[in-house]
Amino acid sequence: MAQEFSELDALVRKRIRGLRLAMGWSLDELAARCYLSPSTLSRIETGARRISLDQLASLARALDTSLDQLVQAGTDEDVILRPRPDSGPGVTSWALGRDPAVTVARMRITRPAPTGPADLKAHPGREWFTVLSGTIVLLLGDRRILVDAGQAAEFHTMTPHAIGAQSGAAEILGIFDRDAQRTHLRPES
Repeated sequence: MAQEFSELDALVRKRIRGLRLAMGWSLDELAARCYLSPSTLSRIETGARRISLDQLASLARALDTSLDQLVQAGTDEDVILRPRPDSGPGVTSWALGRDPAVTVARMRITRPAPTGPADLKAHPGREWFTVLSGTIVLLLGDRRILVDAGQAAEFHTMTPHAIGAQSGAAEILGIFDRDAQRTHLRPES
């Protein structure tokens, strides 16, 4: 138990320092944001001082993270995943990580480009896709955007949107979260 606490304590200190450096902040800058002296923060990061709960909460707020994320035990022992593909007509998807609500999907798009407002759908979340081959037409609100092979698009899905292939077929790779699990494409004609 004491060894687990010691390992977690060291991990929390590394996270604090790593997040500070990732944000490009000096000890002085982070210390000012969480109302600690730079020397206290330095001793916290190096393990020369115990971290109190109120200091942890203040550090988490200043680093724009939650207390839970700052102190959760490291669980990256087995980083290799063995996702099983789930295939359907024109779509293959894989769970992205250990959370089955996040998936990666490879889709072959053969439906023609959307033509107008009647084709648009909206839903909570964000959508991201990259075009592997062909050209995708993305209707996003009033805009018509061409996304070519090698390009990606990311947008809030509350903006009415639809996609289709410009000519022939296109293939995309998309990442969908809990709110945007499925893409809202025009039905096949």
